[in-house]
Amino acid sequence: MYFTDRTDAGRRLAARLTGLKGQDLVVLGLPRGGVPVAAEVADALDAPLDICLVRKLGVPYQPELAMGAIGENGVRVLNDRVLSDAGVSPQALAEVETRERAVLEERTRRYAAARGAADPRGRTAVVVDDGLATGATALAACQVVRARGAARIVLAVPVAPHDWVARVGGAADETYSVREPQLFYAIGQFYTDFSQTTDEEVVACLRARREGRGERAGYAEDAEVRIPLGGSEAGGRLTLPERATGIVLFAHGSGSSRHSPRNLAVAAALNRAGLGTLLFDLLTEAEAADRAKVFDTPLLARRLRQASDWLTGRYGAGALSTGYFGASTGAAAALWAAAEPDDGVAAVVSRGGRPDLADERLPEVTAPTLLIVGGADPLVLDLNERAQRRLRCEHRLVTVPGAGHLFEEPGQLERVGELAAAWFAERL
Repeated sequence: MYFTDRTDAGRRLAARLTGLKGQDLVVLGLPRGGVPVAAEVADALDAPLDICLVRKLGVPYQPELAMGAIGENGVRVLNDRVLSDAGVSPQALAEVETRERAVLEERTRRYAAARGAADPRGRTAVVVDDGLATGATALAACQVVRARGAARIVLAVPVAPHDWVARVGGAADETYSVREPQLFYAIGQFYTDFSQTTDEEVVACLRARREGRGERAGYAEDAEVRIPLGGSEAGGRLTLPERATGIVLFAHGSGSSRHSPRNLAVAAALNRAGLGTLLFDLLTEAEAADRAKVFDTPLLARRLRQASDWLTGRYGAGALSTGYFGASTGAAAALWAAAEPDDGVAAVVSRGGRPDLADERLPEVTAPTLLIVGGADPLVLDLNERAQRRLRCEHRLVTVPGAGHLFEEPGQLERVGELAAAWFAERL
């Protein structure tokens, strides 16, 4: 494994692209999996983020193998070698293309409201995906971007086969990758977490980047902030709607960051409900590489408390009740912090949390606590049921039917956002 998840991959890819900073750029992620990677790149390069809509045409009996791709503006790219080797008939190809064209059109409609005005015309377009296998999708993306008038195309991926530059030919003017292994079977083999990115996460990434560049109205504050954490600083994003009724601090899970698309999706739901949010990095980049610190619950809880103290002294936030939203190992940090006698947090929500990592502190938690667990996540469900028996505060365990650990199934993150917004709105 090379990457923890797409956020980690995006950070590492961004480090390879620092020479582009300051140019007239637009970063274009390939939905869905390429968008969280592209969000990290756009953040590092201080560039606008948009998407390039393309759909892989998978071999009928092996959908992960691309026999071609289609994109916006009628672009269509076929891999004649794969078509021949797989024995795909013209009729079978037409059936796959019809199906994928329908998906492309639906996503065009679904993402329309979240997309900004990041026009690549006359600019350098940085096309980003979470990896490259056959190259068909990347070729289609580059052709789409060229048709949209980009002056220069940079194709960037975290991982690709060692001969990938030859595969894409002259479709891109420049190419960048982090890893180019000799043995390459599938992109997912190089990620610890390669779960499917949802449409909700794509929308959250687009909105967060667009709104973070000053395209948001009706907010008292919506800005990148620096939070002192005992000798170091953490980056964060503070969002306060006008007349906010409370503010929620997010504690992300292991291997993630303040750019977690899942937490961004939930934060957007809370903002729409009139709640403020603070997403921040619990660890510095150097600390995040230390697995011992990643699972150091007392350290993470202390950082959460420090961020809460900083927030209390900030204009407009001191009078607001606060809540904690924790995901995975971040939920343990939230519960640990909430167990402190002087913490004062008004409510806690855990999504797919690991409360067992704060087991010794659970009876001391006094804040009303909502535990949200996927019904298709039996191990974590068992851990939360055990934690429920240890809690002495007001609490509730909600099982979301059909949801896995990461709630990547369609509509499931929206359900988490609804549950969290209702819990916090009533108690903050």
